[in-house]
Amino acid sequence: MTAVLSIETRQRIEQPKRALLEMIENDRARQCEQILGEARGRAAVARAQAHALARARMRQAFGEQRERRREQITAAQARLATHRRLHEQQHAAALLRLAWQRLPAELHSLWQQGAARLAWVSQVLASAQARMPRGTWRIVHAPDWPSAERHALAERLAAASGVTPRFESDASIAAGLKIVCDGNVVDGTLDGLLADRAELEARLLHQLESPR
Repeated sequence: MTAVLSIETRQRIEQPKRALLEMIENDRARQCEQILGEARGRAAVARAQAHALARARMRQAFGEQRERRREQITAAQARLATHRRLHEQQHAAALLRLAWQRLPAELHSLWQQGAARLAWVSQVLASAQARMPRGTWRIVHAPDWPSAERHALAERLAAASGVTPRFESDASIAAGLKIVCDGNVVDGTLDGLLADRAELEARLLHQLESPR
């Protein structure tokens, strides 16, 4: 009987112990789950932050790469524009040299052509009438200027001013004429037209650059 009571007594004692152990185990499991949940939450936050940081760094890297590419493109365009301007300047300079070499012969050829020669004389005459004083004009000209054209011009000037000009042939004049009166000169000779090289080159360059 005593042994039976002892077993029952032990059972009564074991039950609270098992209950306590179960409670402890349940509490431990709950705490573990809570700790794991918090850890998973922190890990999720950390992953999100890491992903956000990675995306930000990637965007920054792409942005820096695009900026470097833009800078490279801009620099390449600037170099290309510089090379193009240099090429155009060299091309224009070559054309001007060629034009300047050919210009005297071209002008001399124009003087040999009747219509062009009349336009040449008319241009010099218009300039002289705008700048020269009234009086006896001395017209110094190339020897090959036809006498018929000189006589026609003399009659034209005499009718306009009442004064007949004096004509003087000059072998040093290859083409054209110049009008002299009281120390004033309008130089329409070939050498006179070519005297201002800078102005002529500017005009030639303008003609070269003008669209056809």
